[in-house]
Amino acid sequence: MSSGLAPSPTVVEFQFLDSHLTEFNNYLYFNFLGALPQVIAERKQELRNELDSGVISLEDDSSEGGRKKARPFMDLLLLEHFKNNITEEGIREEVDTFMFEGHDTTAMGISWALFLIGHHPREQQLIHEELDLIFGEDRERHVTSEDLKQMKYLECALKECQRIYPSVPLITRACMEPFTVGGTTLPKGSIINVETYFLHRDPEVFPKPEEFHPERFFPENAKGRHPYAYIPFSAGPRNCIGQRFALAEEKIVVANILRRFRVQSLDQRDQVALVSEMVLRPRTGLRIKFTPRDAAAEAELQDVSGNCS
Repeated sequence: MSSGLAPSPTVVEFQFLDSHLTEFNNYLYFNFLGALPQVIAERKQELRNELDSGVISLEDDSSEGGRKKARPFMDLLLLEHFKNNITEEGIREEVDTFMFEGHDTTAMGISWALFLIGHHPREQQLIHEELDLIFGEDRERHVTSEDLKQMKYLECALKECQRIYPSVPLITRACMEPFTVGGTTLPKGSIINVETYFLHRDPEVFPKPEEFHPERFFPENAKGRHPYAYIPFSAGPRNCIGQRFALAEEKIVVANILRRFRVQSLDQRDQVALVSEMVLRPRTGLRIKFTPRDAAAEAELQDVSGNCS
């Protein structure tokens, strides 16, 4: 449908979700950040007591089965702090980055995902079928970690969305030593820009790159693909520390929306002008129509539409 369609109560400027996610994250940021030093200090003392009593050891962090024991993110940072590998200020910066710095990229990633899914009814139907198998008719149950593992097709769809519209379309790196590529040597200190937006459109890696095909990320189709051919979260030792968290956020939000609604994009892709302000955005927003899948969703939509007026 073209962008000339008249708006209706079920057409929502998707900037609403973007702005409210930002507002929510800012609330968490300013409330949690003030308490962060105390949280770190308390957990630091608890871990110190466990070390002193021999419950845990810096040298041996294995479980009884010989496998590395899974630990909370904060614990991993504090154990590195005890080894003098990171300062408390560094811990605060890592937690800040992990929890909050990605909110704008994640919100925009969700927007692009719904925009693309709203253009592809067949793929959207497959997502609905997957979610219905997981949740049945229960639209209210919270998403669990086990649910996330079962959202295999949705995950492939989100990865394809990130391929076409990477939230961060440009990655910058500095050469710490001379580096030769393609017969050209870049001196130490050179600044390199990696254009993720164009990298993800290499037709030798992704045939018909402008088309939306979640199947590209099925295990059998992704097998053998160069690990740096698809880098929405960068790659290597300086990749995004919160990428798994960000993908989980996107899956939860998109799943909760599609459990309740069908979405339809009202602007063609070639009508959406792109702006890169560190984050890839549409210049004038995205118009998406939400059609309730049941009466409860209808009530939710009316509430959202009222807040957008």
